[in-house]
Amino acid sequence: MLLPRMRNTSPTAAGPRSLVRRAAIAAAALLVAGPMAASAQAEPAAPGLPAELIAAITRDLRISPEQYLQRSDLAQQVAAFSATAQRQYPDLFAGAWLDESGQAIVALAGGPGIDAARKAVQDAGYTVKDVAKSETALRGEKNAFAKWLEGQPASVASQVRGVAVDTVNNAIAVRVDQGGLQLPGFAESARVIVMAAPPVAGEDTEVQRAADIASTGTGPIAAGDAYASIAGRMSLRCSTGFNGTDGSGAVVNITAGHCNPNIAATGGGNSPGVYELVNDRAGNQMGTFEKSILGNQDYSIVSIDNAFRDRFSNNLVRVPNAAPIAVTGVAVPVVGAPVCKSGSRTGFSCGTVNAVDQTVQVGDRLLTQSFSANICALPGDSGGPIVTGTLALGISSASSVADYPICEIPNLIGLLTGNTPQLFAQPVSVVLSDNPGLRVRTN
Repeated sequence: MLLPRMRNTSPTAAGPRSLVRRAAIAAAALLVAGPMAASAQAEPAAPGLPAELIAAITRDLRISPEQYLQRSDLAQQVAAFSATAQRQYPDLFAGAWLDESGQAIVALAGGPGIDAARKAVQDAGYTVKDVAKSETALRGEKNAFAKWLEGQPASVASQVRGVAVDTVNNAIAVRVDQGGLQLPGFAESARVIVMAAPPVAGEDTEVQRAADIASTGTGPIAAGDAYASIAGRMSLRCSTGFNGTDGSGAVVNITAGHCNPNIAATGGGNSPGVYELVNDRAGNQMGTFEKSILGNQDYSIVSIDNAFRDRFSNNLVRVPNAAPIAVTGVAVPVVGAPVCKSGSRTGFSCGTVNAVDQTVQVGDRLLTQSFSANICALPGDSGGPIVTGTLALGISSASSVADYPICEIPNLIGLLTGNTPQLFAQPVSVVLSDNPGLRVRTN
């Protein structure tokens, strides 16, 4: 299925439909030239990366596979350093990220202890950026904004689509329906991002039933493969997420909450089923939704039936029917980190994380603790995996361009207007934290 549609996230790019015809023509040219350009830059010697992922890295990130792996690893080193720095210097630490060249930047606000904090950053090999506000202060502004918004009339509150700490610009970022919203005094320095229309859910997909004996074979089912979820006459098409085990050791798959067509029935005798797809038809049932959360978070845990346990007992991520990447661990989102998603509709596409721990409106709910990246995803990619390097990072949840037929059109519009596609994601680390004993398979 089924990424919810989200609209333009840049005030300079509202209403890009006048560009669609030109974009479609140019996109057709890109479809011819793109793979050739990617092949010329690809370095197949990169360890553990399939050709489809290498092509996406060179095409979308314009870096080598080795740089992708190095920057992904550096981002997790920065995340570990940041966790310690936040505890040791709560009034000074102002966030950390990778810049466009892949260098690690750590921001520090002035105050007592600044010399010791600066030395710690430099000794770690990172660059210091002096800023006005600590991360603690920025989070305080974010929370204050949320409380301010609760007290506003509907005519004001309905215009706000979300808020995040903008680490790179040392401010909070507010997504609004249209320009001109009067912000409170403490948020006057906030970066305003115009979102022309609120996200809305995509349309359900009618999945026909194949014969009960239909099967795709006996090979592994990896993250990024397609599946159908069915509850009575309701059916959706999504992508499998990361394979794992629950607290009892049972085999599970971690995918999106909104891929469950009947959350109210989850866990009971009529819990919606997950079916393999055979030529776009639902074949044998592979599992059942054990738990689905759709509100502030967006994830499902699918219990895998005994007949399919061996096929899900792997740590693989892939483009359907292609060579896989092996997941080696779990990561946390870091601004500037390179990331790649796989989905059963659009395969691998890559970008960089541009916001973490943010709140964004998706339809009539607020997705909190989410991260976003400048990646195109379309209906059918929902629930699929997002990796950084070879680490499990997130689950595809909502897209700003889900109403386009192919990614080449919004990608080209992004080049022309600066309004790049945005993929909003559920961090895997949060899912694991909320479900003790749940693990992503790494071997």
